[in-house]
Amino acid sequence: MFGPIHIRAKKEDIAPRALIAGDPGRIKQLSTLLEEPRLVNENRGLLVYTGKWKGVDVTLATHGIGVPSAAVVFEELAMLGVKAAVRLGTCGAMVKGMKLGDIVIATGAAYHPGGAYYQYLRENVCTATSPDYELLTNLVKAVSARGMNFRLGPVLSSDAFYAEDPEFAKKWASRGVIAVEMECAGLFMLGLMRGVKTAALLVVSDSLVEDLGYAHAEHLRDVVNESAKAVLDALANTEV
Repeated sequence: MFGPIHIRAKKEDIAPRALIAGDPGRIKQLSTLLEEPRLVNENRGLLVYTGKWKGVDVTLATHGIGVPSAAVVFEELAMLGVKAAVRLGTCGAMVKGMKLGDIVIATGAAYHPGGAYYQYLRENVCTATSPDYELLTNLVKAVSARGMNFRLGPVLSSDAFYAEDPEFAKKWASRGVIAVEMECAGLFMLGLMRGVKTAALLVVSDSLVEDLGYAHAEHLRDVVNESAKAVLDALANTEV
């Protein structure tokens, strides 16, 4: 099989542990947390930095929006030697009582079969999409150690950001889903298929069940920085 064609980096440019996020602006922001950060890819706007966190080599990578984009990046990171990856993203709350800036740690991810999932699985089935237990546990410990408000539970990975409505939220909340985002199910699925440890920490940016408004990147800057530190701690303490 041919090698990576979107992330134009060499294997020695990519660390075994990676924090991944959809927004290149967020990856650029978080690169300032690393020791000796260096930009190793900017092709296609998929910014990738590698540096050190508390002496441990880590990579920060942009995955874009939705499973098709994220799957391309995740596959190529795996080709380049990534063995553990955590998505740091945003989500919409699906249950009442959550506030902007709250943390959701995904224990699993639901999805609608079809599209990218069908092409990988070759049949209309719902495969397991769950994070790695060790990485999930380390993430919970790291967030707890920082005294951050968080909630554990399953999320829904949706392909259509603007197709959500009150009935959508009511239906999925009745199934135990606590938040909606766009990539976790694909990443968890591929993690299981490719032997890469995965997990996800999501910051609440809006709600589908309460009128909380919408928190843009600049409003979430501080909580994203603190969340990233927890993610990096979790990655550093995970065996690869």
